[in-house]
Amino acid sequence: MPDFSDKSLSRRALLSASPAAVGFVAGAQAQTPAPGNDLGARTYNIRDFGARGDGKTLDTAALQAAIDACNRDHGGTVLVPAGTFVIGTVELKSYVTLHLASGATLLGSADGKQYHAVDAIPLRGDSTLEDGNWALIFAVKAENFSVEGPGTIDGQGKQFLSPQRGVPPPSGIGGAQRPYHLLFHQCTNFSVRSLFLKDCAFHSIRIIQSSYVQLDAIRIFNRVNHNNDGFHFISATHVAMSNCIVECQDDACALFGSCQYITVNNCQFSTRWSVFRFGGGTVRNIAVSNCLIWDTFGCPIKIRAGQGPLIENLSFFNIEMRNVTGPISICLGPPNRGQVQLGTLASADSAPTTGIARNISFRGIHATVVAPFQQPDVPFTTNYNPGEVKSCIGLSAVGGAVIENVSFDDVHITFPGGGTAEDGALRDVPKVVGEYYAAGVFPAYALYARSVRGLTLNNVRFQAASQELRPAIVFDHVEDAAVNALSVSADTRAESVARFIDSRDVLVTAARVTAPGPEFLRVEGASSTGIVVDGGDLRKAAKTFSTGAGAAESSVKVRG
Repeated sequence: MPDFSDKSLSRRALLSASPAAVGFVAGAQAQTPAPGNDLGARTYNIRDFGARGDGKTLDTAALQAAIDACNRDHGGTVLVPAGTFVIGTVELKSYVTLHLASGATLLGSADGKQYHAVDAIPLRGDSTLEDGNWALIFAVKAENFSVEGPGTIDGQGKQFLSPQRGVPPPSGIGGAQRPYHLLFHQCTNFSVRSLFLKDCAFHSIRIIQSSYVQLDAIRIFNRVNHNNDGFHFISATHVAMSNCIVECQDDACALFGSCQYITVNNCQFSTRWSVFRFGGGTVRNIAVSNCLIWDTFGCPIKIRAGQGPLIENLSFFNIEMRNVTGPISICLGPPNRGQVQLGTLASADSAPTTGIARNISFRGIHATVVAPFQQPDVPFTTNYNPGEVKSCIGLSAVGGAVIENVSFDDVHITFPGGGTAEDGALRDVPKVVGEYYAAGVFPAYALYARSVRGLTLNNVRFQAASQELRPAIVFDHVEDAAVNALSVSADTRAESVARFIDSRDVLVTAARVTAPGPEFLRVEGASSTGIVVDGGDLRKAAKTFSTGAGAAESSVKVRG
């Protein structure tokens, strides 16, 4: 053993000493790891597996080989270096980090033959899964993996768009065979971050029955094909999404099935259809905060459910909306697609449902509502439903469904106006509400609530930018409601500022009419009772209230 106290000891002698002894010497040179000691920490450059990256050669096999080797070696990083790598369907596996360098692009092949269905993802037995199991990159029952940038994944989605009905798309495949950017099924503990995902053929990121997911700093631009969703979740749990920017053609953040324990924070969205789209299953414990929404039509926050859902404990906080239609809609009951005409109430009642939506809060919501327009970067014409033009906030439970404990706090919405006296005179509203309502007539310009229990409005301001002859709010069979510090604009040619139909136990305090208008409140229906108007500034209203259609004068009390 060398004498380490001898300062004249040569470097050669020092390095010939045993590794254990050298480890105790300050400043000793690090030893080369023994073979196998770096398993799980290696980098697998796909060029070393034969990838060309020239934008022409098909590099699917090389990328798959690198992923397989990384997985076989207990994980590590698969590196996509600078270049454009054309690929078809690739499977991502456990313990693999797929890293795209800043100059790297994974380019989805324009040849449909380079893709295939993922047979492990079922399409039958669950209607929410029936819209495709094809993908550019997929993982099934994988864990502890990630896809990260700052590179780009380009799906060339326009190649999967038919130029006209009956004509195959350039890729040769379309419909449910269109590939997603990323498709994950029954996976656990994974992340997608710092990526640019563009021009997908279908949904950009689809996550099915997976849990413990982190999505961060992802930019999605997806407006080249129909059904171009941004994020699409089906029965996903424990998902954290943050710092994402999504510009898409269809639902920007769809949550179907039983989605639970999901947060969305500091994100931006623009889409032709909805942003937060809920439907079916048991949905609970969802928190959305600090988001910007612009140029979005078809309702930014849309909760739709048919028979038997449970939707509870949802929070939407600090959301700015500009140029949107129908900012908020909750509708439980029969489907609202199709030609639903005025007076067809019996058919809707024949489809009973036991759906429940409860404990839902909206706080710090500021919106500017506009008529929908063609988004210039969508390469095909999109149609608009009549109801999109005149809808704002709609809450509707029909066929035995229940909506309860819904609150609006610090909500300010500017509406373009344009409602006619005939619109405002509508009493028998079809048992649907939302942008799919074919007749396109809404009795209130700001808020229509039907069959709701436990409704709270606090510090809410509705303002019409032009002539609007509908009431600002309509309560239809609403029970146990509190309206505090409501400010509304009015028009002297309208029938009333607010209308309550067969509603009970409603307290209105500190209301304010901001422009000369008609009577403040019209109460109708023999079931109306326990309505109190307490204080406020109603000087600009022609009178405080009136009753009709069987409502008793005693159903309303005015205090202060």
